[in-house]
Amino acid sequence: MTLFEKLTANAKSMPQRIVLPEGTEPRTLTAADRIIADGIADITLIGDPADIHAMARELKLNNIDKATIVNPADEKVIDRYAPLFFELRKKKGITMEEARLTAANPLYLGCLMVKAGDADGQVAGALNTTGNVLRAAFQVIKTQPGIDVVSGAFLMLLPEGMPFGTDGILVFADCAVVPDPDARQLAQIAVSAAQTARDIAGIEPRVALLSFSTKGSAKHERVDKVIEATKIAKEMMPSLIIDGELQSDAAIVPGVAQTKSPNSPLNGRANVLVFPSLEVGNIAYKLVQRLGNVQAVGPVLQGLAAPVNDLSRGCFPEDIYKTIIMTCNQAIGLKKQ
Repeated sequence: MTLFEKLTANAKSMPQRIVLPEGTEPRTLTAADRIIADGIADITLIGDPADIHAMARELKLNNIDKATIVNPADEKVIDRYAPLFFELRKKKGITMEEARLTAANPLYLGCLMVKAGDADGQVAGALNTTGNVLRAAFQVIKTQPGIDVVSGAFLMLLPEGMPFGTDGILVFADCAVVPDPDARQLAQIAVSAAQTARDIAGIEPRVALLSFSTKGSAKHERVDKVIEATKIAKEMMPSLIIDGELQSDAAIVPGVAQTKSPNSPLNGRANVLVFPSLEVGNIAYKLVQRLGNVQAVGPVLQGLAAPVNDLSRGCFPEDIYKTIIMTCNQAIGLKKQ
Protein backbone atom coordinates (compact mmCIF):
# COMPACT_ATOMS: atom_id res chain seq x y z
CA MET A 1 0.00 0.00 0.00
CA THR A 2 1.42 3.39 -1.00
CA LEU A 3 1.64 6.36 1.35
CA PHE A 4 -1.37 8.05 -0.20
CA GLU A 5 -3.39 4.85 -0.10
CA LYS A 6 -2.71 4.69 3.65
CA LEU A 7 -3.52 8.38 4.12
CA THR A 8 -6.72 8.03 2.09
CA ALA A 9 -7.85 5.02 4.11
CA ASN A 10 -7.15 6.85 7.37
CA ALA A 11 -9.05 9.94 6.20
CA LYS A 12 -12.04 7.80 5.17
CA SER A 13 -12.07 6.12 8.57
CA MET A 14 -12.51 9.46 10.37
CA PRO A 15 -13.98 11.98 7.88
CA GLN A 16 -12.91 15.54 8.64
CA ARG A 17 -14.58 18.83 7.73
CA ILE A 18 -12.37 20.72 5.29
CA VAL A 19 -13.15 24.25 4.16
CA LEU A 20 -12.07 25.48 0.73
CA PRO A 21 -12.29 29.30 0.63
CA GLU A 22 -11.60 29.48 -3.12
CA GLY A 23 -14.95 27.87 -3.80
CA THR A 24 -15.49 29.14 -7.33
CA GLU A 25 -12.00 28.20 -8.58
CA PRO A 26 -12.29 25.41 -11.22
CA ARG A 27 -9.36 23.24 -10.05
CA THR A 28 -10.56 23.48 -6.46
CA LEU A 29 -14.09 22.49 -7.44
CA THR A 30 -12.79 19.55 -9.47
CA ALA A 31 -10.76 18.28 -6.51
CA ALA A 32 -13.67 18.84 -4.12
CA ASP A 33 -16.00 16.84 -6.36
CA ARG A 34 -13.58 13.91 -6.32
CA ILE A 35 -13.08 14.11 -2.54
CA ILE A 36 -16.83 13.97 -2.02
CA ALA A 37 -17.27 11.14 -4.53
CA ASP A 38 -14.54 9.12 -2.79
CA GLY A 39 -16.04 9.71 0.66
CA ILE A 40 -12.82 11.17 2.05
CA ALA A 41 -14.02 14.37 3.74
CA ASP A 42 -16.97 16.66 4.31
CA ILE A 43 -16.35 19.70 2.13
CA THR A 44 -17.37 23.31 2.74
CA LEU A 45 -17.02 25.71 -0.18
CA ILE A 46 -16.95 29.47 0.35
CA GLY A 47 -18.39 31.56 -2.45
CA ASP A 48 -21.56 32.73 -4.12
CA PRO A 49 -23.81 29.64 -4.40
CA ALA A 50 -25.04 30.60 -7.86
CA ASP A 51 -21.47 30.98 -9.15
CA ILE A 52 -20.39 27.70 -7.58
CA HIS A 53 -23.29 25.75 -9.07
CA ALA A 54 -22.78 27.39 -12.48
CA MET A 55 -19.11 26.43 -12.50
CA ALA A 56 -19.96 22.90 -11.37
CA ARG A 57 -22.39 22.55 -14.30
CA GLU A 58 -19.78 23.91 -16.70
CA LEU A 59 -17.23 21.39 -15.42
CA LYS A 60 -19.83 18.60 -15.43
CA LEU A 61 -19.29 17.86 -11.74
CA ASN A 62 -21.93 15.66 -10.10
CA ASN A 63 -21.20 15.89 -6.36
CA ILE A 64 -20.95 19.58 -5.53
CA ASP A 65 -24.57 19.56 -4.33
CA LYS A 66 -23.34 17.41 -1.42
CA ALA A 67 -20.94 20.12 -0.24
CA THR A 68 -21.87 22.79 2.29
CA ILE A 69 -21.77 26.20 0.61
CA VAL A 70 -21.16 29.32 2.68
CA ASN A 71 -21.82 32.69 1.08
CA PRO A 72 -19.39 35.35 2.42
CA ALA A 73 -21.86 38.05 1.39
CA ASP A 74 -24.57 36.64 3.67
CA GLU A 75 -25.12 39.01 6.60
CA LYS A 76 -26.10 36.08 8.84
CA VAL A 77 -22.72 34.48 8.17
CA ILE A 78 -20.91 37.70 9.03
CA ASP A 79 -23.06 38.12 12.16
CA ARG A 80 -21.85 34.71 13.35
CA TYR A 81 -18.11 35.06 12.69
CA ALA A 82 -17.26 38.79 12.89
CA PRO A 83 -17.61 38.91 16.71
CA LEU A 84 -15.10 36.08 17.01
CA PHE A 85 -12.56 37.95 14.90
CA PHE A 86 -13.22 41.11 16.88
CA GLU A 87 -12.46 39.28 20.13
CA LEU A 88 -9.27 37.83 18.69
CA ARG A 89 -7.97 41.18 17.42
CA LYS A 90 -9.51 43.86 19.66
CA LYS A 91 -6.24 44.35 21.54
CA LYS A 92 -4.76 45.33 18.18
CA GLY A 93 -7.30 48.16 17.95
CA ILE A 94 -9.66 46.61 15.41
CA THR A 95 -13.23 47.95 15.26
CA MET A 96 -16.34 45.83 14.80
CA GLU A 97 -16.85 47.36 11.36
CA GLU A 98 -13.33 46.29 10.37
CA ALA A 99 -13.98 42.84 11.84
CA ARG A 100 -17.10 42.48 9.70
CA LEU A 101 -15.19 43.46 6.55
CA THR A 102 -12.41 40.99 7.35
CA ALA A 103 -14.84 38.18 8.15
CA ALA A 104 -16.24 38.54 4.63
CA ASN A 105 -12.80 37.71 3.20
CA PRO A 106 -13.01 33.99 2.30
CA LEU A 107 -9.50 33.21 3.62
CA TYR A 108 -10.35 34.69 7.00
CA LEU A 109 -13.88 33.30 6.99
CA GLY A 110 -12.56 29.78 6.47
CA CYS A 111 -10.09 30.17 9.34
CA LEU A 112 -12.83 31.58 11.56
CA MET A 113 -14.95 28.52 10.80
CA VAL A 114 -12.05 26.34 11.93
CA LYS A 115 -11.50 28.46 15.05
CA ALA A 116 -15.21 28.27 15.90
CA GLY A 117 -15.20 24.49 15.59
CA ASP A 118 -17.30 24.44 12.42
CA ALA A 119 -14.47 22.96 10.33
CA ASP A 120 -11.33 20.93 11.01
CA GLY A 121 -8.91 22.40 8.47
CA GLN A 122 -8.51 24.68 5.47
CA VAL A 123 -6.79 24.36 2.10
CA ALA A 124 -6.17 27.44 -0.07
CA GLY A 125 -3.62 29.02 -2.38
CA ALA A 126 -4.78 28.16 -5.90
CA LEU A 127 -5.72 31.84 -6.26
CA ASN A 128 -4.09 33.48 -3.25
CA THR A 129 -0.47 34.07 -2.32
CA THR A 130 1.24 32.13 0.45
CA GLY A 131 1.52 35.37 2.42
CA ASN A 132 -2.22 35.93 2.36
CA VAL A 133 -3.01 32.32 3.28
CA LEU A 134 -0.58 32.38 6.21
CA ARG A 135 -1.61 35.83 7.43
CA ALA A 136 -5.19 34.69 7.94
CA ALA A 137 -4.04 31.52 9.71
CA PHE A 138 -1.66 33.42 12.02
CA GLN A 139 -4.26 35.99 13.01
CA VAL A 140 -7.15 33.58 13.56
CA ILE A 141 -5.97 30.03 14.26
CA LYS A 142 -2.58 30.84 15.77
CA THR A 143 0.02 28.25 16.76
CA GLN A 144 -0.01 25.15 18.94
CA PRO A 145 0.80 25.47 22.67
CA GLY A 146 4.56 25.73 23.13
CA ILE A 147 5.08 26.56 19.45
CA ASP A 148 5.27 30.08 18.07
CA VAL A 149 6.75 29.41 14.66
CA VAL A 150 5.04 27.94 11.59
CA SER A 151 7.27 25.99 9.25
CA GLY A 152 7.00 23.85 6.15
CA ALA A 153 7.94 20.19 5.68
CA PHE A 154 8.28 18.05 2.59
CA LEU A 155 7.70 14.32 2.50
CA MET A 156 10.40 12.85 0.29
CA LEU A 157 9.16 9.57 -1.24
CA LEU A 158 12.24 7.64 -2.29
CA PRO A 159 12.47 5.23 -5.25
CA GLU A 160 12.20 1.58 -4.32
CA GLY A 161 15.48 0.14 -3.12
CA MET A 162 16.95 3.29 -1.60
CA PRO A 163 18.20 2.35 1.90
CA PHE A 164 17.35 5.63 3.63
CA GLY A 165 14.59 6.80 5.92
CA THR A 166 11.72 4.57 6.98
CA ASP A 167 9.52 2.73 4.47
CA GLY A 168 11.10 4.83 1.73
CA ILE A 169 10.15 8.13 3.39
CA LEU A 170 12.23 11.04 4.66
CA VAL A 171 10.79 14.25 6.11
CA PHE A 172 12.67 17.49 5.32
CA ALA A 173 12.09 20.72 7.31
CA ASP A 174 12.02 23.71 7.15
CA CYS A 175 12.01 24.09 3.39
CA ALA A 176 9.31 26.73 2.97
CA VAL A 177 8.77 29.39 5.62
CA VAL A 178 11.45 30.55 8.12
CA PRO A 179 14.56 32.04 6.44
CA ASP A 180 17.02 31.95 9.35
CA PRO A 181 15.59 30.37 12.51
CA ASP A 182 17.28 30.96 15.84
CA ALA A 183 17.98 28.03 18.16
CA ARG A 184 14.56 28.16 19.83
CA GLN A 185 12.75 28.32 16.50
CA LEU A 186 14.89 25.51 15.08
CA ALA A 187 13.98 23.34 18.06
CA GLN A 188 10.28 24.03 17.47
CA ILE A 189 10.68 23.16 13.80
CA ALA A 190 12.24 19.84 14.83
CA VAL A 191 9.38 19.02 17.20
CA SER A 192 6.78 20.03 14.59
CA ALA A 193 8.50 17.93 11.92
CA ALA A 194 8.40 14.93 14.25
CA GLN A 195 4.64 15.42 14.55
CA THR A 196 4.35 15.64 10.76
CA ALA A 197 6.25 12.38 10.45
CA ARG A 198 3.77 10.66 12.77
CA ASP A 199 0.55 12.23 11.49
CA ILE A 200 1.19 12.21 7.75
CA ALA A 201 4.07 9.87 6.98
CA GLY A 202 2.88 7.37 9.59
CA ILE A 203 6.42 6.71 10.80
CA GLU A 204 8.01 6.96 14.24
CA PRO A 205 10.29 10.00 13.99
CA ARG A 206 14.06 9.80 14.36
CA VAL A 207 15.17 13.41 14.08
CA ALA A 208 18.56 14.73 13.00
CA LEU A 209 19.45 18.42 13.28
CA LEU A 210 21.93 18.94 10.47
CA SER A 211 25.07 21.04 10.26
CA PHE A 212 28.43 21.14 8.49
CA SER A 213 29.86 19.72 11.72
CA THR A 214 29.43 16.39 13.47
CA LYS A 215 29.85 16.37 17.25
CA GLY A 216 32.38 19.17 17.43
CA SER A 217 34.31 18.49 14.22
CA ALA A 218 34.03 22.21 13.43
CA LYS A 219 33.61 25.35 15.53
CA HIS A 220 31.30 28.14 14.43
CA GLU A 221 28.36 30.12 15.77
CA ARG A 222 26.10 28.35 13.27
CA VAL A 223 27.17 25.04 14.74
CA ASP A 224 26.48 26.38 18.22
CA LYS A 225 22.93 27.25 17.12
CA VAL A 226 22.24 23.65 16.10
CA ILE A 227 23.72 22.29 19.34
CA GLU A 228 21.52 24.62 21.38
CA ALA A 229 18.45 23.78 19.27
CA THR A 230 18.99 20.07 19.91
CA LYS A 231 19.14 20.71 23.64
CA ILE A 232 15.92 22.74 23.59
CA ALA A 233 14.09 20.17 21.46
CA LYS A 234 15.01 17.40 23.90
CA GLU A 235 13.60 19.49 26.75
CA MET A 236 10.41 20.13 24.78
CA MET A 237 9.88 16.45 23.95
CA PRO A 238 12.04 14.16 26.14
CA SER A 239 10.69 10.99 24.52
CA LEU A 240 11.75 12.05 21.03
CA ILE A 241 14.67 10.21 19.41
CA ILE A 242 16.76 13.18 18.30
CA ASP A 243 20.38 14.17 17.87
CA GLY A 244 22.53 16.99 16.54
CA GLU A 245 24.75 18.51 15.38
CA LEU A 246 25.24 16.00 12.58
CA GLN A 247 26.46 16.12 9.01
CA SER A 248 23.96 14.60 6.64
CA ASP A 249 25.96 11.43 5.98
CA ALA A 250 26.32 10.79 9.72
CA ALA A 251 22.56 11.19 10.01
CA ILE A 252 21.44 8.70 7.36
CA VAL A 253 24.33 6.30 6.66
CA PRO A 254 24.93 3.76 9.48
CA GLY A 255 28.51 3.05 8.40
CA VAL A 256 29.44 6.72 8.51
CA ALA A 257 27.61 7.17 11.82
CA GLN A 258 29.70 4.41 13.41
CA THR A 259 32.82 6.43 12.61
CA LYS A 260 31.64 10.01 13.11
CA SER A 261 28.97 9.69 15.82
CA PRO A 262 29.19 6.21 17.40
CA ASN A 263 27.19 7.27 20.46
CA SER A 264 24.29 8.84 18.56
CA PRO A 265 20.86 7.35 19.34
CA LEU A 266 20.07 7.66 15.63
CA ASN A 267 22.77 5.19 14.55
CA GLY A 268 22.72 6.71 11.08
CA ARG A 269 19.03 5.94 10.61
CA ALA A 270 17.37 9.35 10.81
CA ASN A 271 14.10 9.74 8.95
CA VAL A 272 13.46 13.43 9.78
CA LEU A 273 16.12 15.90 8.63
CA VAL A 274 16.00 19.42 10.07
CA PHE A 275 18.05 21.97 8.16
CA PRO A 276 19.72 24.95 9.85
CA SER A 277 18.22 27.53 7.48
CA LEU A 278 15.59 27.88 4.79
CA GLU A 279 18.09 28.24 1.96
CA VAL A 280 19.78 24.96 2.89
CA GLY A 281 16.47 23.11 3.22
CA ASN A 282 15.01 24.49 0.02
CA ILE A 283 18.14 23.78 -2.02
CA ALA A 284 18.46 20.29 -0.52
CA TYR A 285 14.93 19.11 -1.24
CA LYS A 286 15.04 20.38 -4.83
CA LEU A 287 18.39 18.73 -5.50
CA VAL A 288 17.29 15.42 -3.99
CA GLN A 289 14.03 15.63 -5.93
CA ARG A 290 15.73 16.22 -9.29
CA LEU A 291 18.95 14.22 -8.98
CA GLY A 292 17.53 11.29 -7.05
CA ASN A 293 14.22 10.93 -8.91
CA VAL A 294 12.46 11.47 -5.57
CA GLN A 295 8.85 12.60 -5.24
CA ALA A 296 8.58 15.68 -3.01
CA VAL A 297 5.14 16.04 -1.42
CA GLY A 298 4.36 19.39 0.19
CA PRO A 299 4.99 21.77 1.66
CA VAL A 300 2.93 20.70 4.65
CA LEU A 301 2.48 23.64 7.01
CA GLN A 302 3.20 22.62 10.60
CA GLY A 303 2.97 24.30 13.97
CA LEU A 304 -0.55 25.74 13.66
CA ALA A 305 -3.24 24.90 16.22
CA ALA A 306 -5.36 23.49 13.36
CA PRO A 307 -4.22 22.53 9.88
CA VAL A 308 -4.14 25.16 7.14
CA ASN A 309 -2.26 24.17 4.01
CA ASP A 310 -1.09 26.33 1.16
CA LEU A 311 -1.20 25.45 -2.53
CA SER A 312 0.92 26.61 -5.44
CA ARG A 313 -0.99 28.90 -7.76
CA GLY A 314 0.19 26.62 -10.56
CA CYS A 315 -1.30 23.53 -8.90
CA PHE A 316 -3.40 20.86 -10.59
CA PRO A 317 -6.62 19.30 -9.25
CA GLU A 318 -4.59 16.21 -8.24
CA ASP A 319 -2.36 18.40 -6.05
CA ILE A 320 -5.39 19.89 -4.29
CA TYR A 321 -6.93 16.43 -3.85
CA LYS A 322 -3.77 15.12 -2.15
CA THR A 323 -3.36 18.26 -0.03
CA ILE A 324 -6.90 17.83 1.28
CA ILE A 325 -6.07 14.23 2.21
CA MET A 326 -2.92 15.34 4.05
CA THR A 327 -4.88 18.05 5.84
CA CYS A 328 -7.41 15.46 7.00
CA ASN A 329 -4.61 13.35 8.46
CA GLN A 330 -3.11 16.37 10.24
CA ALA A 331 -6.51 17.13 11.77
CA ILE A 332 -6.89 13.52 12.92
CA GLY A 333 -3.41 13.60 14.47
CA LEU A 334 -4.07 16.85 16.32
CA LYS A 335 -7.29 15.46 17.76
CA LYS A 336 -5.45 12.36 19.00
CA GLN A 337 -3.01 14.62 20.82
